[in-house]
Amino acid sequence: MLDAINLTCVRDDRTLFSELSFSVLPGEMVQIAGKNGAGKTSLLRILAGLAQAEEGEVKWQGEALSRIRYQYHQDLLWLGHQPGIKTVLTAFENLSFYHAQSAESLRWQALTEVGLLGFEDVPVNQLSAGQQRRVALARLWLSPHKIWILDEPFTAIDVTGVAKLTRKLEHHAENGGMVILTTHQPLAANNVRQIHLQEKLA
Repeated sequence: MLDAINLTCVRDDRTLFSELSFSVLPGEMVQIAGKNGAGKTSLLRILAGLAQAEEGEVKWQGEALSRIRYQYHQDLLWLGHQPGIKTVLTAFENLSFYHAQSAESLRWQALTEVGLLGFEDVPVNQLSAGQQRRVALARLWLSPHKIWILDEPFTAIDVTGVAKLTRKLEHHAENGGMVILTTHQPLAANNVRQIHLQEKLA
């Protein structure tokens, strides 16, 4: 369903990876691995349609992203290094903004799942970095999107939160969703396929 075809990425005159090809199918969880500087975040941004590859292309359901960017983004949930939430709003207001079609009871449940019950009325800019991250991650419990692309989702999350989030990712894949992620932490999930980026020498 998602095809990366002969991708080459160049940043600051340095080739991060070249002629990289792989496919991700419904029901799969794929971890992009590699040392710092190998291009993991750059690859995720290319797969999300937020950056262009130097060469190659990404296809979604057989169509080039350049032709169906809007439709693709309707199927995509992207969470990058930054939480990507509105800091002047509260946690509950953020979920209401991003998932207005969800039932209010499900928003409360999402906040409970990420351990933010009791902080729902606090403006996000008054929360800790870990709590802000959890506001963003709460969107996973409300997301109808087919494909999740997550850059270091376990950052600033405690052990209990990591275990709960891992189960959520597994559940999404088991139900026909697709997960592509990076993480520096060991990923204790079932049926994870790893794509390892080799660091290119200058």
